[in-house]
Formats: sequence, C-alpha cells, structure tokens
Amino acid sequence: MTPDRKHLRGDCDNCFGLCCVALPFAASADFAIDKQSGQPCRNLQDDYRCGIHTRLRQQGFRGCTVYDCFGAGQKLSQHTFGSRSWRQEPQAARLMFEVYPVMWHLQELLWYLTEAIEHPASETIRPQLQAAWEETERLTGLDAEALLKLDFAAHRAGVNTLLLQTSDLVRAKAPKLKTDSQRKKIGRGADLMGAKLQNADLRGANLRGSYLIAADLRGADLRHADLIGADMRDTDLSGADLSESLFLTQVQLQAAKGNADTKLPPALNRPEHWSSKKPATS
Repeated sequence: MTPDRKHLRGDCDNCFGLCCVALPFAASADFAIDKQSGQPCRNLQDDYRCGIHTRLRQQGFRGCTVYDCFGAGQKLSQHTFGSRSWRQEPQAARLMFEVYPVMWHLQELLWYLTEAIEHPASETIRPQLQAAWEETERLTGLDAEALLKLDFAAHRAGVNTLLLQTSDLVRAKAPKLKTDSQRKKIGRGADLMGAKLQNADLRGANLRGSYLIAADLRGADLRHADLIGADMRDTDLSGADLSESLFLTQVQLQAAKGNADTKLPPALNRPEHWSSKKPATS
C-alpha cells in the first residue's frame, strides 16, 4: 500500500520547527538575514511556530514560503525521535539537525514514487515501483544514526532509473514537439531562463532539471511534461495547463507565478500569493 500524497506534505503542528533550525540561509532576495545551520531562526517561537507566518513575504522571507519538507519534519519529530524535541534534549539536537536533510530526500523520493505508481502509464513497471517505494519507506523508519550512515546516493540512483522509465512511458503518449528548433531548445537541463514560451505546446516535453527562471509560460500546455527538478522561480504560469504534468511539486508552484486560470494536478494546491486575475490576452 502507498499513502495518499497529502501525508507527504509538511505538518508544522507535529514538527519541532526543524527546518527553522537545521537549515542555513544567507541574506538575499529570499531571506532578510543570515542564519547558520543549527541556529534557530529569530522568528521561531517557543511553540515551534513561526511568529510572522502570515507576513513572511512582506518581511523578506520569501524563501520560507516556497519550502516544503515532504513530511520529513513531522516524521523525525514524532517517530525517529519519539516526540522529544531539540529543546527538551539539547544533547541530541545536533543529531536531529544532521539527519534532517537525509529524511527530506527520502520523503521527496516517496512523493515521486507515489505519483509514478498512481499513473496509468506505469502499469508495466508498477511492481518495481512498488518495491522501490516500500524500500524507501523502510529506510525512513531507521534510527537517526543508521540514517546518517545510509548510502543515499546509491539508493536514489536506483529510484531515478525507475522514475526515468516512468517519464518515458508517460511522455510517449504525448504529441512530439513540432519542429527541429523546438527539439533543440527544449530538453533535459535546458537553459530557458527568461524564455518566451507563451502559449507553447510543450506536451510531453522533457524539462527535467531545466532552468525556467522568469520564463514566460502563460497559456502554455505542459500536460505530460516531465518537470522533476526544474527551477521555476518567478516562472509565469498564468493560464498554463499543468493538470497532467509529471513530477511537479508544491515547492515549484510556490516559487512560480500563476493565477486563477492555471490548471493544476489534483494533488497540489494553488499558492495563496498567486493572482486571482485572468491572464492578459495578446
């Protein structure tokens, strides 16, 4: 059995603010201050909640609003460390913070594997996907010391092979990109920063790891496009169709721009900061 993906989203009510302590950040357009790993954010309250949660963007902490732990925070807090917080057991705090990124990566893989298993196109490799999901879920149940010793790179490589196969199966059912120039421009890891792709037909495109920063994708058709790892900071998705996009995450949507007419997969939510206006016509 695989879980509903809603369980692979951050649940701050059941976490000890781990992302607010474990992760470092530098003063930039995304963060108003510098913070070292292991240093509690100045906005973290005694109840492990953010004191400016409803004003993060206005206060210069946009980076916090685009982050999601895929459920790693609550799993570590409630299961790995048995509801014992880093404040209650300061001697274990360093271990909690060091293991947090490992759990985050495992939970991210569970998100992708769950989507792959659910997709009708993956039927021929579903047993292998299910086995990979079960092994990944088992790894999340290891104790903290064992998690730190885990060869995550090797495990991820095996999972990625299956995700690539899923991508090929899904995208094979989509129309091919129409022209040679499109094929050369659109592809895995492509540099599409600021690209003008309004109303583009990108069905079945391989956009894995692509740089879509500030790209204009208004009205674009991204059904069956593989978006795993694509950098979508400030990408304009107003009116775009992502309803059947593959391996899209809430983190990517939070980093992008969109509006009420952007079509999303059912497992994802429309970001609160998106415009409620319809896309402009040209």
